[in-house]
Amino acid sequence: MERWPALELASTIRHDGNGGVADELATVQSTTRWIHQQAELLAGHVGVAELTMSEELRNEIVGLRRAVRALFAQAVSPAPPSRADAHRLMPVEQALAHLNAAAAREAIVPQLDWPTGGTPRTGVLSTERDANVRLITALARAAIDFLSGPQREQLRACNAPRCVRYFAKTHGRQEWCKPSCGNRARAARHYQRHHSTTAPELPES
Repeated sequence: MERWPALELASTIRHDGNGGVADELATVQSTTRWIHQQAELLAGHVGVAELTMSEELRNEIVGLRRAVRALFAQAVSPAPPSRADAHRLMPVEQALAHLNAAAAREAIVPQLDWPTGGTPRTGVLSTERDANVRLITALARAAIDFLSGPQREQLRACNAPRCVRYFAKTHGRQEWCKPSCGNRARAARHYQRHHSTTAPELPES
């Protein structure tokens, strides 16, 4: 299954399995763990071993996530956004400004690579030495690519009971982010139908 850094970032807010919401970026330690899980997606932009983890970097990632989730909510509108933060979303204009400013922190220039006997291909060259800056800009630019690409049209907020994830719809009939959410949603519908039927009237005495 294809993974997108923007969705991975938004999905650090998730259902905790007990009726609440868990935050994978709640501490420096948990943020470090999440970044290491994204090493493959970040390859070519920043090596996770180069990063200097700190509360400041965690706050920057959390701020970027707030902007991304606000723009995800805008993308799925008029459908309802994720219930996790629907009541406290960053204003769209503020989210756009935040995302674009984060993406602009690293100066890059296009480069042409043409291997002998091969096909020309494009790349970018960065002169930014701060790995933490490269991480933030990589996440921001990945969000820009996602929101400006065809994936945006497939973005959904999962409406299964207790789920707060966003997901990209990969086939026509997909309603939920994963099968377990579909099972919960169907069970909830069955329960509601079963318990909403009118009880039979008792005979008069």
